[in-house]
Amino acid sequence: MRDSEILMNPSDLVRFLKKDPAEFTKEDIIRFCEENRIEMVNFRYAAEDGKLKTLNFVISSREHLDTILSDGERVDGSNLFSFIEAGSSDLYVIPRYRTAYMNPFTEVPTLELLCSFYDNDGKPLESSPEYVLRKADAEFTRRTGCIFKTLGELEYYVISPPDDLFPGRDQKGYHSAEPFVKFADLRDEAMRLIARAGGRIKYGHSEVGCFFSDDTYYEQHEIEFLPMPVEQAVEQVILAKWVLRMLGNQYGVEISFAPKITVGKAGSGMHFHMLVEKDDRNLLVEDGKLSPMARKMIAGILDASDALTAFGNTIPTSYLRLVPHQEAPTTVCWGDRNRSVVVRVPLGWIGAGNMTRDANPCEGSCAGERPSKQTFEYRVADGSANPYLTVAGLVVASLRGIEMPGALEMAEQLYVSGNIFRPEFRERLATFRQLPASCVESAEALEVKRAIFEADGIFPAGMIESRISTLKTFNDRGLSEKLYGNNDAIRELVEEFIHVA
Repeated sequence: MRDSEILMNPSDLVRFLKKDPAEFTKEDIIRFCEENRIEMVNFRYAAEDGKLKTLNFVISSREHLDTILSDGERVDGSNLFSFIEAGSSDLYVIPRYRTAYMNPFTEVPTLELLCSFYDNDGKPLESSPEYVLRKADAEFTRRTGCIFKTLGELEYYVISPPDDLFPGRDQKGYHSAEPFVKFADLRDEAMRLIARAGGRIKYGHSEVGCFFSDDTYYEQHEIEFLPMPVEQAVEQVILAKWVLRMLGNQYGVEISFAPKITVGKAGSGMHFHMLVEKDDRNLLVEDGKLSPMARKMIAGILDASDALTAFGNTIPTSYLRLVPHQEAPTTVCWGDRNRSVVVRVPLGWIGAGNMTRDANPCEGSCAGERPSKQTFEYRVADGSANPYLTVAGLVVASLRGIEMPGALEMAEQLYVSGNIFRPEFRERLATFRQLPASCVESAEALEVKRAIFEADGIFPAGMIESRISTLKTFNDRGLSEKLYGNNDAIRELVEEFIHVA
């Protein structure tokens, strides 16, 4: 790392060790703990429910620290994953040194490390979501020679008692500033703490959702990250959820990533932007426009989009969000700058290089070609998603699209320009497939297309079976229609799933 990168890096470990986290060694971690008087070490790992679990260690000696960093520890996998039987449930959790960060919430100096799961033979647990993503990423790079990068957009609501001063306007909270937004300080503090834990943040802002209901105030925010290799991209989303919930607990407010808080108000998604790089060049752009590779990837995602909901939309209230005219997708198609499609291609600074010079005449020429920032965005997933499996599914579907005969033709057929709900689109829209409208339909779509995900041994068959079974147990086919107008039943359902993944 360059000196400037070290000096401005918010990570305590990077500044102390003066190296990139990818280069952290066991000896680095031990030296940091010794010289910073670390008293406790926590192992963290995301289980099937997507929430971070914790195993705590009080460090008694250098030898003790060396042992846990070298050997990890045993855990009961049957209480972490539904598809592991109690009779053979012991798993190892092994820390990944590059993930080390200081816990910002403890008075006692405490170091945190994210862990991977290993089976009784010391091999990566095939059905661990983290390992499924690692396999998908490795297969993509092996077959394309490229690096797949992604970034998450994390939307959430702050739920609190009402504040009558400077009330925000109903459903008009997008990019509002204080005093008309009440919890910008919580968001700003979260961003700082996420960055200290290794997250690479692009920006944060208030979102559309802003309303009062039953003497309760609901305020929506979003934190968006920078593109990262897929494992790091998912880790920072999971850490961000933990940080936000911890801060909510300190502030005395609820933080919810639930896909829907109430009908008729903005839901919360977890969108993922994607790009592909080779030799530090973004391959989504060619000759100033979206490349054939990008369009093939989009076709692959659209082809698998109904089954992808099994990983990204995992609870009944997910399908209260996926309704027409709510800036959430329902129809399998894609387009530019369109928020009602499965895949959106946002502005990417193509052909827009002179804006800074126009805004700042004294700056002079903005010479030199800057790396392309172009991405495309999968808009279906929500806060109930298992981000490891969702991103793994996107990687698998993208790779399949690159290799799929007729992918470019499919992409052309499924492209829409402008608002897809305009009257002139009605006839064409009727020919497009619809996303599932319930967990049961999502399970049925995964049953039909499970071979896409099981190819190359990436998603184990047992995991797919478990996902299908879990989704079907909700028995929620037609639930949206049954709940229509029944506010008490909707409120009860929302409360049941208020603290998802």
